[in-house]
Amino acid sequence: MVALRNLLTALFLPVKLCLFVFHYRVGRVRAARAAGDRGAISIELALAIIVLVGIAVAILGVLLGLANKVKSQVPKDAVVTAP
Repeated sequence: MVALRNLLTALFLPVKLCLFVFHYRVGRVRAARAAGDRGAISIELALAIIVLVGIAVAILGVLLGLANKVKSQVPKDAVVTAP
């Protein structure tokens, strides 16, 4: 149970951080739009999207690594019988 709680905390901490960054970026976009600075908005949003995609790829890599680790521990000749 403790391991599951630690795993969920480790997975949701980056999500929480991304939400804070997203709210910060939205505030900057609103301020830039009000000031009429649209070129900076597109560059900033592009960079934010690149960072979010990078985080998603990192999480996918971790999940695939865990899946391969568990897959290697399962015996190949294991037979599942229905009760």
